[in-house]
Amino acid sequence: MHPTFEIDLSLVSRFVQIKQQQVEATARLLADGCTLPFIARYRKEVTGGLDEIDIGKIQEEIGLQDRLNNRKLSVYKSLCDIGVMTRPLKDLIISIDTLARLEDVYLPYKPVRRTRASIAKGKGLEPLAKLVWAQGNISVELAALQYINVELEVESVKEALSGARDIMAEWISVNATARNLIRDLYWSDGVISSRVIREKDEAGSKYRDYFAWDERVSNLASHRVLAVFRGEKERCLTVSIAPPINLSLDHLYKIFVKRDGEATDQVKEAIQDAYKRLLRPSIETEVRKSIKLSAEKISIEVFAKNVEQLLLSPPLGNKRIMAIDPGFRTGCKLACLGEQGQVLFVDTIYPLFGVEKASEASTRVISLIARYGIDAIAVGNGTGGRETEGFLKNLDLMVPVISVNESGASVYSASLVARSEFPDLDITLRSAISIGRRLLDPLSELVKLDPRSIGVGQYQHEVDQKNLSERLSEVVGSCVNRVGVELNSASQVLLSYVSGINKSLAKDIVNHREKHGPFLSRKELKLVTGIGAKTFEQCVGFLRIKDGTNPLDASAVHPESYELASQMADDVGIPLSSLIGTSNIKRLIDPQKYVSHSIGLSTVIDIINELEQPGRDPRQSFQAYRFDSNINQLSDLSVGMRLDGVVTNVTNFGAFVDIGVHQDGLVHISELSEGFVASPFDVVHPGQEVRVDIIGLDSLRNRISLSMKTINLS
Repeated sequence: MHPTFEIDLSLVSRFVQIKQQQVEATARLLADGCTLPFIARYRKEVTGGLDEIDIGKIQEEIGLQDRLNNRKLSVYKSLCDIGVMTRPLKDLIISIDTLARLEDVYLPYKPVRRTRASIAKGKGLEPLAKLVWAQGNISVELAALQYINVELEVESVKEALSGARDIMAEWISVNATARNLIRDLYWSDGVISSRVIREKDEAGSKYRDYFAWDERVSNLASHRVLAVFRGEKERCLTVSIAPPINLSLDHLYKIFVKRDGEATDQVKEAIQDAYKRLLRPSIETEVRKSIKLSAEKISIEVFAKNVEQLLLSPPLGNKRIMAIDPGFRTGCKLACLGEQGQVLFVDTIYPLFGVEKASEASTRVISLIARYGIDAIAVGNGTGGRETEGFLKNLDLMVPVISVNESGASVYSASLVARSEFPDLDITLRSAISIGRRLLDPLSELVKLDPRSIGVGQYQHEVDQKNLSERLSEVVGSCVNRVGVELNSASQVLLSYVSGINKSLAKDIVNHREKHGPFLSRKELKLVTGIGAKTFEQCVGFLRIKDGTNPLDASAVHPESYELASQMADDVGIPLSSLIGTSNIKRLIDPQKYVSHSIGLSTVIDIINELEQPGRDPRQSFQAYRFDSNINQLSDLSVGMRLDGVVTNVTNFGAFVDIGVHQDGLVHISELSEGFVASPFDVVHPGQEVRVDIIGLDSLRNRISLSMKTINLS
């Protein structure tokens, strides 16, 4: 009977540093099929108010333990099959809490390929190895003489002792204590080193900082790890990781050396060989993988934070937009959009093709603004963007001209989503539409993109793409559910990120909407094929229906709390429809009055807040930004200038800022503030307007160095 390896929630609690009671409650909800957004928003009393981040940590740790337990069972079965399982070994396997240590225990019993040790054993040298290993007071040469066997290709004492050392080296390399000791040394005293490959100085110039670089493993920064590994991948750098060799050997001697003597000298040689040939490469591979995974995780989180900020960028709101995708050679693609982003008109103008074409474009733009009642003009910030903005601003149009980050717009325009939305439109026209819709509602439009194409983060191409994609999908889902989704106008892609809804269900919802008309109430969602009680519970609170049959359907109040909300309205003597949106509602309702064994104070307060501001958008109000009109290219800049700009990307080593010259400048982390900055995200975020000083210009490498020190005095 195989043992049952169960998830230890007390261990999960210790690892994530969250109370065990909260961990246990969260684990039950997750096992019941609840999603992170639902648990965080509607089960606060159950979890003790954990947010999505804490719930995510618990979910991740449970997943890690589950994988460890599956591997434990596999190892246990394998050891049973080969007949080496004992009670102490079983207890050891049960007690292990990391995969690395589990593999150390399993290693001596694993089927091995043909090795120097197995060859030596085949020559009958294992008894000699055991004799030497005991380190008794013997003559090793006399002992080795007995194992000379020409038929087995052992023709000398030297060959016999060499084979014995090979066997001992393998014993050392699979010893769990030795492996764990060397592993700990790698983490405490290990150094990662990179060197430029001969004659790659020029080709690898971007890695110049790492041509002769050494750093303690314990002090590594994620961006430097990914940089040197990329340099190695591109065959510009060689990279190695190891603790000082003498330190490693001294520790191994303490484990295996028993006394002085001829036999001990052979054991020491075996130790040196084991470390250099077997232990060091094995542990270095393991540590290298762990270092890279850790760096990737940090890089992915940096990317995730950037994407989150972009997705939650303030929307302009229900306005009529003229969107322009700038271009020199092929002209500027133009699209006029309605308040909901519907396409009213598309065209191509040529304002950058000389005076005559510019005059024609002016007439066209003025005419279209009047015809479609345009409220704002969105201009992509790519090639020709500043020139197009200048052209429009010179027309004195009386409507704001707003620069829009167009990263990924071309990716969207060629995507299946874009082709299904606009099958008859040219790719470049689709791009213009996307730019305009980003101004109206960044979240609704950016969810159509693979977040990796948005153009933020650090070393995103060097990380595991599956892990990156999964994490970014979580971020998109979190943002979508925080903002809420209008059920009757949301795209299929947007709906697919709602808690409990997948791509298939999103398609079914859209098909139902197209066939039967708009949903009049949240209850009608149950009529959609595939939406059962559990799915309805998970998704419905994040969906909104404006002007529905029940006024609460336009809020984040969950249907399970409708009765309580109605009771509040009855108690204050105001119809529910009139109570919703009342500014002084908090003075009318005592939250404590509605707290019960099943409904906690957090839920009651959430309901009251929603009654006061139903369906409130957590995003900030939109503010248009304008660059200095005198700054258009790198040659317009000089050291000492102070300019306004917009943060476009935040990394662990600083922030990139657009100051209007088609080349973002870098504010290094050391230049963000006079005071200590633990993380650039503590100071800035994407989309933030900042004032910067130019402290360095490198026209050859197209680099701009910026500072916020004198501006952010601590």
